[in-house]
Amino acid sequence: MILQLEGITKRFGEIVAVDSLSLEVPPGVIYGILGPNGAGKTTTLRIVLGILKPDAGKVSLMGRPVDVDVLSRVGYLPEERGLYPKEKVVEVLTYLGELKGLPHSDSRGRALELLEEFGLRDRASARVEELSKGMQQKLQFISVLLHDPDLLILDEPFSGLDPINSEILRERILQERSRGKTIIFSTHILEQAEKMCDYVALISKGRKVVDGKLTEIKAKYGKRTIKVEFDGDGKALREIPHISLRLYERFAEIETELEVNDVVKFLADRVKINKIERTEPSLSQIYISLVGGEGEGLDYN
Repeated sequence: MILQLEGITKRFGEIVAVDSLSLEVPPGVIYGILGPNGAGKTTTLRIVLGILKPDAGKVSLMGRPVDVDVLSRVGYLPEERGLYPKEKVVEVLTYLGELKGLPHSDSRGRALELLEEFGLRDRASARVEELSKGMQQKLQFISVLLHDPDLLILDEPFSGLDPINSEILRERILQERSRGKTIIFSTHILEQAEKMCDYVALISKGRKVVDGKLTEIKAKYGKRTIKVEFDGDGKALREIPHISLRLYERFAEIETELEVNDVVKFLADRVKINKIERTEPSLSQIYISLVGGEGEGLDYN
């Protein structure tokens, strides 16, 4: 395993941020640590990186305790973005690459190469503060890639990104996985995680709710899900006997014992059905079914 957490606990005064958390991350996968704000995701990642020390439990990273040598093979994108605003873009990246052990010339060359890839080559001599927020976020991600790490740890990487830049970042993460890299990222944006992750851990209030292969989790918790797209008053869907229901303006996910034909008959005189099918559940539906109201603060879109 590239990462093993065994019974990690971290307290801040009376608050238990991480509570007896155990995880295993195999190499070469995209692993999502998912949950609402305040679930303990950032604290967990900081413990993995040795920024915080756990009050209890054990961390093994790449088969060994966390130390300077093993961290040299890790690229980290913190939730709180921060680069030197008054410095030139290429100089900041060159410096950060040197901190990771690259010679000056190699670091500068690698920085220019990545700036070209991300469409920022013409801003190499600009000061960081002159870049837009989206450009600065791409710049921060470039800094993670500089030393070609074996493990990327990304804390809320999609937060604040527009759809275009989110897609650029998503494609680059998938590319890293195809190169054999391992990516661990935290997010409360479940739809994005669902498109990318091989494995997930759903956490709530510092405790693990469920973890494992995404396909296996969906198979276990999603055998009775019906997706309905409709026009009309969605309140009618609340009358369908259900285990759980996610109701949007023109779309619903229903976990029910009824068959699709039964649902069609029930709704026939109540709403216009545009599409109905039995489908695998979304991560948001699984999370809500497992934790109930504790799922507040998640982003389902």
